[in-house]
Parts: sequence; structure tokens; C-alpha cells
Amino acid sequence: MPYEITTFARMGVNCYLIKTENGFVMVDAGFNLARGALKKTLDEAGCKPGALKLVVLTHGDWDHTGNGVYLRRKYGAKIAIHQGEARALETGDMYASRKRKGNLPKLVFGLFRPALVRTFKPDIIIADGDDLSPFGFNARVIHTPGHTVGSISILTVFGDFFCGDFLTNGDKPQTNSFLDDTAEMEASVQKIKGLEIKRIYPGHGRPFKLDELQ
Repeated sequence: MPYEITTFARMGVNCYLIKTENGFVMVDAGFNLARGALKKTLDEAGCKPGALKLVVLTHGDWDHTGNGVYLRRKYGAKIAIHQGEARALETGDMYASRKRKGNLPKLVFGLFRPALVRTFKPDIIIADGDDLSPFGFNARVIHTPGHTVGSISILTVFGDFFCGDFLTNGDKPQTNSFLDDTAEMEASVQKIKGLEIKRIYPGHGRPFKLDELQ
């Protein structure tokens, strides 16, 4: 296999560092409070400044975007996200990428925003079907809304599927219980059943096979 996957798991969130023949690509950036451990993981993998070509953010929630600015400044990575998530990334308001609104941000951001939220603009807007091979990663973008409007997953030519918070594996593999749109989530599940997926790498929990999905 022409790439190696390193899982970085801290504070209940998974990020994935993929070493390719031409450098590194990362899926999600985790909490900024886990930066020290992230740097150690990158160092141990041999990822030096200039070698990290791309960071794909599966969606705009701050537990997946926290180290984006750091990775861009320190390693020179380009940051990519779906258009439907750009405003959430730029404002720190996770409901900016959701149809359903709630009162959670008033509490969460009031208490934790200074420590957890890092807002910034992406370098690249990605969409369904986009090819990531120009970054040395033979994979494509799959739009999988339901958790958020612009949630995306990444499918490699070898069947590895990095799904962010679209699917989770807590007690068991399942769709994310924090739903924005039930119909879109169901449509996303049906969509991936037609894809050649061998192993799913979720944003929370352990990897699993597609036929284990509940």
C-alpha cells in the first residue's frame, strides 16, 4: 500500500495522518489543547515543516478544527473544507453549518471559546467528487451531510474511508446521534453503500467495516 495511516486520538477525537510517497496529508486537526501531543506524533512520523501538503477538515466543529491555524503556520499545509462549513470555520459558530439552531453555543462558547475555538479562513474549498491526487493522495471527496450541511468524507482508491462525524463507533458503529437532518443522513448512508469501502475511520471511536454499521 503506497501510504501509511497514523491515528492521532486525544480528548475523544480522532485525526488521521497519512504518509504518502510525496509527503503527508491529514484528515481533521483535533482540539488545539492537544497540540503538544499532535506535534510529537508528527515528529515521530517524520513529518517536518513543508512535508504536510494538505489538511482536510471533515466539518467545521471546533473539536476537529482546533489545530488548523497551527498546522498551516508551522508545517505549511493547505487547509481544505466544504463550502457548507466555511462560515462555521471562520466564525467559530458550529450552528452556522446546521439547519437546526439551538441554545448550546450560548453556553459552550461563553464558557470555553477562549480555550477551544480558533477561527480562520480555509485555503481550499472542496466539493463532492474532488480528486486529491494533486496533493499526492490518491483519494476523493464524498459529500456526506446529515451531521452538518457540509460534512464530507474521504475515500481512497484502496477503500479506506475517513468519515469525520458522519459515522461514529462508541458502543457500536452507527450514524452520529447529533443529527442536523435525518433525511440527509439516511441518504448519505445509502450513498456510501454503493461505494467500494473496506475500512471506515471515524472521528470518534475505533475503525470498523461497512457491514458492521447499525
